[in-house]
This record gives sequence, structure tokens and C-alpha cells, in this order.
Amino acid sequence: MDRKNPAARRIPVCEPFLGGREWEYVKECLDTNWVSTAGGFVRRLEELATAYVGARHAVAAASGTAALHVALLVAGIEPGDEVLVPSLTFIAPANAVRYAGAWPVFIDVETAYAQMDPGRIADFIAGECRAAGGRLVHRATGRRVRGILPVDLLGHPADMDAILALAREHGLVVIEDATESLGGVYRAGGGARRCGALGHIACLSFNGNKIITCGGGGMILTDRQDWADRARYLTTQAKDDPVEFVHEHVGYNYRLTNLQSALGCAQFERLGEHVAAKRRIASAYRQALCGVPGLEVMGEAPWAESAFWMSAVRVTPERYGMDSRALLRRLATEGIETRPLWQPLHLSPAHRDAQRRTCPAAEDWYRRTLCLPCSVGLTPADQARVIAACKGGNAP
Repeated sequence: MDRKNPAARRIPVCEPFLGGREWEYVKECLDTNWVSTAGGFVRRLEELATAYVGARHAVAAASGTAALHVALLVAGIEPGDEVLVPSLTFIAPANAVRYAGAWPVFIDVETAYAQMDPGRIADFIAGECRAAGGRLVHRATGRRVRGILPVDLLGHPADMDAILALAREHGLVVIEDATESLGGVYRAGGGARRCGALGHIACLSFNGNKIITCGGGGMILTDRQDWADRARYLTTQAKDDPVEFVHEHVGYNYRLTNLQSALGCAQFERLGEHVAAKRRIASAYRQALCGVPGLEVMGEAPWAESAFWMSAVRVTPERYGMDSRALLRRLATEGIETRPLWQPLHLSPAHRDAQRRTCPAAEDWYRRTLCLPCSVGLTPADQARVIAACKGGNAP
């Protein structure tokens, strides 16, 4: 970093913002020696999550991926089942499905907001599945289709009412991946519900680049006491006796530490400020770049209040003068970090054995989209640098 020349300072795409009582709470852990997986901050973090999101129960976990894995298990996903997953997302949800011994079926996203497309889900069920013995069966594989795992991509909720209606009709369970959308709101059916309380069970992530962070970690949220109890059991190595080390089932060391939870509690206390900053940054990009030919800043649906975990811009190279990856490289030369979206999962070599389907919208979003710097602590001066650099991208 060149402190004498702020214009030369590197601007990261998304970094943690520690502006509350983090030092105080972490020091308390160190002073009292409660640094591992027991301690009061773990329970406090779970209480903060339930109070904010509106779910009845929360179980802290070591990561968002660990939370997804256990959520799938407690929701009844079994080896050999299939779970519908959006093709455009980070690889973690598909990996978690495989951890459970099940198979992902990749569904395309819609074109307006890059969320899992309920219409494509309905087409898959109507065209490729059959009802058999009270189960929905995928004709091509003979496997039971058991669940839907929508991801609230980039902080924007998926159209959950439409997805839940399909789930009810066909006896499917909905596992909401809200790892990017804490602070987002779904406004439909005359009410408002927070992301993380939209499916039958949901997961959060507290990774370092999320809206709030524990440095790592995740959370399982559900209204069902039996599912919460099972999740807590599985995440603590499935120990069956309070004294003896007796285990009747295979469990997992998926516990979140008190030290991490202390950091998370301090972050949670400032969640409203973090979301407001994210939304302010996204709004500034929309206002400043709306007139630039070939650039389109991602917005939000009338029924949604996005947390804007990432501020994404779509590039039309024929109008802008370069494609998204060329813009990425050019901004990098000016000390501005950006990042593309994820390779669509139906194209991923890691999931080559899953059912291959065409997902043109996911491929278009992947090809054209770039995430701009949007840290909670992004200064107006730094954002002005990013905006100026983007505006200069199609200059003659």
C-alpha cells in the first residue's frame, strides 16, 4: 500500500469490516480461557441469529458448507436421492449434496436477477419426472427427487413462494442457502420475511468475505425442534452419553468455537449498519454507471430487498468495447480487484457425473458478469476511483 498516494492503493473486492466490539469480546475469551467450542458466545450468536431472522432454532457450525451438509441430512436427504440446485452458484451447495451421498440436478437461473428459476424447476418436474409410490422419480436416472436447494445469489432472495408451492405439490423439502443473503428481505404475499427463514431449513455463512464474519463459520436455522436437535447432535460428533464416549451414529466435528463466535456476536450487533452500507454502495454504482453503454448494474426485484453482498455489473462487450474479463484485467492494472461469478456447475469437471442439462442463462451471467469492490468499509473516494475506471473502459 502506498499511503502517500491513495490513488495507488489497492482496493479489494470485499474485505471484513471490524468496527464494533470485536476486540473486547475476543479479549474476554482469551482472559477467561474459553476459546474452544464451549462458551457463552456460541449460544449468544445462535440467539442473535434466531432473533434477527425469525427462525425458532439455530445451530452454529464450523462453516457454511458444514451447515449445508448437516441441513441436508436432518431434512431427510438420503444416499441416492436427487436435489435440485441452481447451476449458477459457488460449488459448496453441490458439494454438500454429494457429501450426503445424494446427487445434484442443476437447474438454470432466470435472466433478470440470476436466481434459481421456478419455471425451469416446473419444466423439469413436468417433463422429466414421474410420480411413483408417493415419490417423485427422475425418469433418466430412476432416482428419487427429494429436495430443492435454492441459493439467494449475491444477497438477493430467490422467488421462494413459487419454489415452495412446487415443493408442496410434489412432496419436496426446501433447503434455503442464505449464505450470501443475511440481511435480505423477501416481500411477497402481503408480508415481509427475512432471508434465512424462507425454506423448511436454511443455512448462513460467516466466512471472511460475508456481510458479517466470524473469520469462518456458519449457522443452521429451522422452526423444527427435532431437526435442530438432530443438527446439534450431528455437528458434535454424535455423542450419545454425557460422560462416556459412546456414539451410535457417525457424526462430524462441525462445531464453531467460542473465539469465532465472539467475533461474530460483535459483528451481528452491527448487521443493520453493514447491510445499509452494502445497499448504499450498490445504489451509488447504479446511479453512476446507468448511462455507460454496455454496463448494467444488478438491481433488485419489486418483491425483494437485496442485502447486496456483492455489487455485480453485467458487461455487453459489443457496446462497452471489451468483455468482462478484459475489464477485470484492466481494473487490476489500476489496483482495483474484481472477481467473476462462478463457473456454472453443469460445466464443472468436479460434477461431471451429475446429470448434464443446458443452462444458457447461467452461462450468460457467468460470461458477462463482474463483481465490483463492495466492502462495508469502502470509502466514497475509493468507490469514485472504481466508477471512474469503469467509465473509462469504453472511452475511445
